[in-house]
Amino acid sequence: MKIYLTNSGCVVEHENKFHSLPDFWDADSWDDLIRHEDLEAYLKEAIAKSANAAADPMKDTTALRAPIGNQEVWAAGVTYFRSRTARMEESKSAGGGDFYDRVYAADRPELFFKATPSRVVGHQGKVAIRKDAKWSVPEPELTLLISPGGKIIGYTIGNDMSSRDIEGENPLYLPQAKVYSRSCALGPCILVSSKPLPTTTGIRLEILRAGQEAFSGTTTLANLKRDPVSLVEYLYRDNVFPNGTFLLTGTGIVPPDAFTLNPGDEIRISIDGIGTLVNFVG
Repeated sequence: MKIYLTNSGCVVEHENKFHSLPDFWDADSWDDLIRHEDLEAYLKEAIAKSANAAADPMKDTTALRAPIGNQEVWAAGVTYFRSRTARMEESKSAGGGDFYDRVYAADRPELFFKATPSRVVGHQGKVAIRKDAKWSVPEPELTLLISPGGKIIGYTIGNDMSSRDIEGENPLYLPQAKVYSRSCALGPCILVSSKPLPTTTGIRLEILRAGQEAFSGTTTLANLKRDPVSLVEYLYRDNVFPNGTFLLTGTGIVPPDAFTLNPGDEIRISIDGIGTLVNFVG
């Protein structure tokens, strides 16, 4: 089951049919939806009572919105070996290489604030690169939707835009490298499920420049070192999320050091079972 947030309400895809739930269209009503601990059961009951059929929302992507209400967006770092290696390489000049190695091996994960809803764009939206950055990349990440009670109730695709040169200069600059306007994309939908995704789940990143492939890479959840449930447990320690939250779980795909995003680039992130999130750099 998948849910899409459109300009006219919420659309639920279930058993190859699309159902319109017009009551859920703004941030506050979306928050009410997310507060259901058993979201899948609630949606099944809601569409059984509704006679409103809907068209496939992916056929009119201009109507799609980022599937977020008033939730905060957080992120986990150094959760894949490839990410650890990349962060060590970018931080050599600042003496931070060993720092990231210790983070990768530690019991406690790296967790950081990523975005408010106003900083998030949706499918087909324009993400941004910082004007004072010279080395920027997208980071494709499986993203957890978590209820206020700390239960994983769904999954989406996240793009954690990152300024690698700023972060590499000094690890304390991470908030500036990660948190800025249009630094995050979510979508195109929420895969509603409380069950863990299989470790064989594939993640693919494609970056197109002038219609030609400039970079591509793949990984699977088998390479994710941290258990998503454990990440959530750490995030909710001594913390309260009354509207629930999103948590990006880290990236296992990092473009080479010589690569940086340019305005006009197209970023395509695909995750098995969820779909493809498309964004443009602008």
